[in-house]
Amino acid sequence: MNYLKEVVILLSGLYLILLCRRVSGDQRQISSKGVINLAHRRSKWTPLMQMSANLSDITSIRSFFEFRTLDPEGAVFYGDTKEGRDWFVLSLRDGIPEMQIGKADILVSVKGGRKLNDGAWHLLELRSEGKFVVLEVNNKVELVVGLHSKLVEDDLTGKIRLALAGMLVDKQKLFHPFEPEIDACIRGGHWLNLSTTWDTDSTWEPQPCFSEIKKGSYFPGTGVAMFNTSDLPGLKTEEAGITVEIFGSWTGTTLSLQSTGFEYVLGELDGNKDVKEVQLGLKEESESVALPGEPATLTFTVLKHSLVVNSVSELETESLDFFSMWKKGMLLTFGGVPGDSEKAKSTHYLRGCLEKILVQGQVIDLDRALYKHTALSSHSCPTEAMNELTKSSYKAFILAG
Repeated sequence: MNYLKEVVILLSGLYLILLCRRVSGDQRQISSKGVINLAHRRSKWTPLMQMSANLSDITSIRSFFEFRTLDPEGAVFYGDTKEGRDWFVLSLRDGIPEMQIGKADILVSVKGGRKLNDGAWHLLELRSEGKFVVLEVNNKVELVVGLHSKLVEDDLTGKIRLALAGMLVDKQKLFHPFEPEIDACIRGGHWLNLSTTWDTDSTWEPQPCFSEIKKGSYFPGTGVAMFNTSDLPGLKTEEAGITVEIFGSWTGTTLSLQSTGFEYVLGELDGNKDVKEVQLGLKEESESVALPGEPATLTFTVLKHSLVVNSVSELETESLDFFSMWKKGMLLTFGGVPGDSEKAKSTHYLRGCLEKILVQGQVIDLDRALYKHTALSSHSCPTEAMNELTKSSYKAFILAG
């Protein structure tokens, strides 16, 4: 069994354990009016939280809340009746609001309005006006969707369900599929006319929302993001090789590359090399690790028989064809070393903001990762003021170490 399969099986087992806990564990209740970080969840499509009420208790099909994100795509708000036979979801695509509605034999998808992923707080209001669903942004109507079916009964009975950052129906019902994960925060919510709290998984730990944000992927010193290289852009020319570029301010292990019988680590590790396994750390003169607040650029180049960091050859071996290994599938991990090995345990996980990750010139979205730790923020980092806290933590770590 190859390395990638072993890791996927391990992660699948952990997910099943968490799923069983979610099914059997007690629900946790969260204030519906407080600040809620939508980013940190374990399952892509399962909502972060949900609530339900009898339709007979509803006097106004109207919800409003403040919303902030730098993420261009993801699920924001969901609602349904008739146990999911009639449903609605508000999401972002390219930063623009998109509403999809399923009712009887009809599926509708409409996208429009201003971009919302500018990092500013926006007041969103969703309401039903007869056969129309209306989206307002900052008290201005941005999107109106009309829908009518002769197969639908107008008399609504039973329950209505609401959810955040996910869906309660199968994703296969979507007219226009999208990536559901969203790095966003909401606050000051009013959901229909209900004072009900949100229900969420009892194991979920609420994460604070940064007071000020900037673009990037934030690694708090816990967890990694893993990709299968066969899913990433591949070789263009042998001379140029495959290039991974990282821009930002960080400390700790930047990345690792693994396949069966091979491991390369770019971080604060002692270097050693043998025939079956390669474990290399940064050279003392390398510029690829930076304190938070000190911008840095790392260029990691994969050539046919060598690995190069910032134009300095780190590994040369005629016995390995890295181009073939990349195409077949290796595990490229940002932020540390995956698994439960001694090497993984000794890793100093990356702490800081990776403002941009490029593979062959294409931006890499952590939401597309094979696995991403729930503590990571895919599209937002704290601003420099917050980074001072990170820098202080790093200095304290050095003094203690």
